[in-house]
Amino acid sequence: MSRGAVRVLRLGPRPYAEALRVQERCVGAARAARAGPIPVPVPVAVPNPGESVVLSEPAEPVYAWGLRGAPGAEAAERLRARGAGLAAARRGGRITFHGPGQLLAFPVLDLRRRRLPLRGYVAALEALVLRLCRRFGLAAARALPPPFTGVWMGDSKLCAIGVHCGNHITSHGLALNCCTDLTWFDHIVPCGLEGKGVTSLSRELGRHVTVDHVLEPFLDAFQEVFDCTLVFSEDPGD
Repeated sequence: MSRGAVRVLRLGPRPYAEALRVQERCVGAARAARAGPIPVPVPVAVPNPGESVVLSEPAEPVYAWGLRGAPGAEAAERLRARGAGLAAARRGGRITFHGPGQLLAFPVLDLRRRRLPLRGYVAALEALVLRLCRRFGLAAARALPPPFTGVWMGDSKLCAIGVHCGNHITSHGLALNCCTDLTWFDHIVPCGLEGKGVTSLSRELGRHVTVDHVLEPFLDAFQEVFDCTLVFSEDPGD
């Protein structure tokens, strides 16, 4: 028995701010769906109202930070001078980079319906990416114990995780480096972690791995970890 269907919005290359706007519309739909009683597990063919996952690849470089602090004015100006945008995001975590060659996944899920605690949800996101890594032959990929989050290759972060949860509805999610230009990370302390590095699937595998290469195995792993089927929608306004 599945927990129903999750709608997939594949945006492709889009500005980071636009992906956030689509996500917020999905959050609104999920909150509206919460007005009814908590549903029981349903057959695969029955959609799970209000749950979505927004997938995108940032079309331009942007530095984004979470609830624990923005860069100072001087630092922000230095980053802007390098040709990157700046954005505040309602998620956990400190400053990081988003840009071309990176898969952004924003699951909008009802944790109360799924009876899943927030820490368990973060662990599920890590498990999802670890499954993906195994499919690509990266057996050394690992998750670290709290307070660290994300998926790592040695001391280098491959996938960053930063989530928000309001009224049991999740938003934001993960950023997986596929063929990202990692030099953008040289200008910040990624996620506020001194002494740690950043890596990508392309660097670890020694070949060019694009976001398109990753989408299908990512969605397969998503279905397995969150026990759902996927309904695809190309129109963010659906």
